[in-house]
Amino acid sequence: MPDMIQSTEGLIHFIAGVLALITGTLVLSMKKGTKLHIRIGYIYVISMLVLLISSFMIYRLFNGWGIFHYASIISAFSLLVGIIPAIFLRHKSFWLRLHFTGMFWSVIGLWAAFVAEMSVRVPESSFMWMVGVAFGVVMLIGVIIFSFYKPKWISWTKYY
Repeated sequence: MPDMIQSTEGLIHFIAGVLALITGTLVLSMKKGTKLHIRIGYIYVISMLVLLISSFMIYRLFNGWGIFHYASIISAFSLLVGIIPAIFLRHKSFWLRLHFTGMFWSVIGLWAAFVAEMSVRVPESSFMWMVGVAFGVVMLIGVIIFSFYKPKWISWTKYY
């Protein structure tokens, strides 16, 4: 197997990705609204920003712009949908719904990207098939989890 990390940008991308996976998962699983939740959440956002910026510096796979760059744009959108309301729109009644939704899908999208990345490491596998199936399975699990927790999260909006 060739070296997974090919450049300084790749190393930065890898470190930011691992940190984002850890902190994003922690934030989703911990009690919401605490100081610890907020602090770890900001670490998640910063690591995601580094991850997204570094993703636009990596062109080895397609020798140019590729499918993962489009995924980075979608990921940036979900991250912004999650963080902007928490910082700037707390005076609006809908801020918490946007925050939960954006952050949830940001983390689930990150997990989908991670699973897709790992699945293409399977020897003699079809790249696009492995990426599509891995991404689709994780997103389906995300839809199920989101559907289950959404009513609970919406009920919290009356407390904020």
